[in-house]
Amino acid sequence: MTDRKAILVTGGAGYVGSILVKRLLQNEYRVVCVDKLRYGGNSLVDVWGDPNFTLHKIDITNFKDVDDVFDRYDFYAVVHLAAIVGDPACKLEPELATRTNRDASIHLLEKTMQSGIKRFVFASTCSNYGRMKDSDGYVDETSPLFPVSLYAELKVEFEGILLNRSTNDSLCPTVLRFATVYGISPRMRFDLTVNEFSKELALGRELLVFGEQFWRPYCHVRDFSQAILSVLSVPENKVAYNVFNVGDTSQNFTKKMIVDEILKQVPDGQVKYVHKDEDPRDYRVSFNKIESELGFRISRTVPEGIKDIVTSIRLGIIENPDDQKFYNIPISRSG
Repeated sequence: MTDRKAILVTGGAGYVGSILVKRLLQNEYRVVCVDKLRYGGNSLVDVWGDPNFTLHKIDITNFKDVDDVFDRYDFYAVVHLAAIVGDPACKLEPELATRTNRDASIHLLEKTMQSGIKRFVFASTCSNYGRMKDSDGYVDETSPLFPVSLYAELKVEFEGILLNRSTNDSLCPTVLRFATVYGISPRMRFDLTVNEFSKELALGRELLVFGEQFWRPYCHVRDFSQAILSVLSVPENKVAYNVFNVGDTSQNFTKKMIVDEILKQVPDGQVKYVHKDEDPRDYRVSFNKIESELGFRISRTVPEGIKDIVTSIRLGIIENPDDQKFYNIPISRSG
């Protein structure tokens, strides 16, 4: 045992979690990771020998196993990342998504409060905003939420449970609405827009893009960890019962803008656009709040992330990027 503050990270072997775990250890936290390793545990090899890291191979829908973990440690904070992630994955397994993203999250929150733990950081999504009514504007943390998928609906539902509690209790909950993620991670994914588009064109394939005019905000996977670290390090009164969009306002792109950036790296890339008039998710997001209140700054931009992905594929750093292990859903090659 050490005197380091112990952090419980659910989903710590995942795309975001595997980077966060390493960053927490580097910042002198003790990390207890709970993950059922649905996509394997190779992402944790780099931290496996660290004496301040512990892994419990647990499905968070197994409440007894989760309770046992809480009973074994004195946690400073809970960072809740574990989920069935993304619209397609939740649509494919709706019952599992509901048990995991809602029911297990509620139990985790209840156990956090029973254990007297103050800090609870919840990974939510900018997908909660749905389609903007004003196509020329930006949504922010005060904007109404219009979830248009089961994934977003479950995130919005748990946000409400988390934030609508009495602020007189000792809990310090924080919601982080992540932008659309991209970039290299120990648990790599190629079912994400920037990663998928970059991979397809780097491999010399024709890329099929649906609805090239629709907007999304993007943020590098590495920067999510910095946002979480920022929340954990500031006084509670700055983040308690608070919501922050995580990203940078300059990193709102249409799909065509993403493709144009990739073509700067792959000038002979072949792209076919398929016209689409409607998309339930079409929004630009302001990230001024997290910058002004927490001093958060991104470290990577979309063009830099694209270059990393294209280069890694060309050099063979990521072998067989079509392998199913890099996808949360059955492989599809269309954007």
